[in-house]
Amino acid sequence: MELREDVVMSSTLMRPLEQVVETRIGDLSFTHDFANGYPTKETVEKLFDERDFQRACQAYLWALPIVGVAEVQHAAQAVLGASDLDVIIYETYAEKLGILTANATTPYICGYPDLARTGPLVINVPGGAGAGFVDDFWQRPITDFGLPGPDRGKGAKYLIVGPGQTVTDTQGFIVTPSSTMNLVIAFRNLETDPERADRLQKEFRVYPYARRDNPPATRYVNVGERKWSGTHPRGLGYWERLAEILNREPVQERDRIMMAMLRSVGIEKGRPFQPNARQTKVLTEASLVGEAMAKANDFDKRQMELSHYADSVHWHLSLCLDVTQEADSYTQLDERSAWFYEALCTSAGMVTKTPGIGSVYLGAYKDKDGNWLDGANTYRLHVPPNAPVKQFWSLTIYDVATRCLTKNKEEIADRSSRQPDLVKNADGSVDLYIGPNAPAGFEKNWIPTAPGKAWFPYFRLYAPTEAHFDRTWILPDFEKMR
Repeated sequence: MELREDVVMSSTLMRPLEQVVETRIGDLSFTHDFANGYPTKETVEKLFDERDFQRACQAYLWALPIVGVAEVQHAAQAVLGASDLDVIIYETYAEKLGILTANATTPYICGYPDLARTGPLVINVPGGAGAGFVDDFWQRPITDFGLPGPDRGKGAKYLIVGPGQTVTDTQGFIVTPSSTMNLVIAFRNLETDPERADRLQKEFRVYPYARRDNPPATRYVNVGERKWSGTHPRGLGYWERLAEILNREPVQERDRIMMAMLRSVGIEKGRPFQPNARQTKVLTEASLVGEAMAKANDFDKRQMELSHYADSVHWHLSLCLDVTQEADSYTQLDERSAWFYEALCTSAGMVTKTPGIGSVYLGAYKDKDGNWLDGANTYRLHVPPNAPVKQFWSLTIYDVATRCLTKNKEEIADRSSRQPDLVKNADGSVDLYIGPNAPAGFEKNWIPTAPGKAWFPYFRLYAPTEAHFDRTWILPDFEKMR
């Protein structure tokens, strides 16, 4: 910061007319010197615009979890025609294209109910090889269910109770409170036998607690060929989605300061979102800069607990936050922004430290040489033998632009150990290839990418074993083929 004085003369004295402060946002003018003067009218307007812009940029990062899941809920209702008590089946590559960092290997069964409309909600989880969870709309876990949940795959009835709601008869239910009215329910079918998988899917039910004595049938919604997107909206659409969902949720104590900051850009609980021209300009630019900050925060993580292997390996734990989103003395703003820019939902099972339970997500953005992963190049990933899993492993590729499954005419975004035609080496290891063209003889080990697009991977370990946790099994970096 530099101070500069502009001086005028009078017949009796010489005094500064104004002082100009040179800053990163431009010159700021004051009627006298900086300490004793008032900001000029032009400077007042500049400072308010900058204040609101800075607030909006930080609000963009803060809001990523709730905007992300609210956009998915909106698409489920507006595009797929789902109601609060319906569950949606995402099974094929095309049906999952709208989900942030979806698993392409196993089917998803999901619902997005609003407890303000349904009242307390029962989720009937059948016994079997399934894993799922319920998150609130800040994407914090309410409960796991299935194999990683308290029922341990034996099945149970879970009762979710929203803010201000009460229940009387809880016998036979696992009761869990939610801090938000809106929920994410996600269930992954892990059965390999078709008959058992079909039974597991059909017996998964959602219904109101008030109708527990005569529960209605659960309607299953198939995505089919309908196109939808769960990627965060860009431009003013981001703020429209935020304003809409904040009006349907209670304000939590930790968020009151941010809610105060949003008032100056036209977002206030209980009021319609009708930004004026100045606010619209500020918000539109802030959505661009906010997303750029999100990219930097996500893809070049700083001050986050990441490393799983040695520093020489670029693979890291993708979910680098406590699932409560809280540390000892602060809320994990950067950590949760990094995860929820590229992904959807959390659960205790996704950060397992117990061998044989849950899953582990490894992520990377750079190759062995430290260069960003590029769709124009071809890379090899060598998966060593005896991968540390009780169930299976999978490699899935995502486009940076959408953080969804990489889009290609082949409709291939993953390869996994469940794949019967995967080409294996003599020692049981597997070489996977990611690039524009399939290497001869390894077409079944190939995932297509496109020049002009950046991408990133997840390597998932389902029911990871001790060799993952003690690091006796290490996944090498991507090697660029020359």
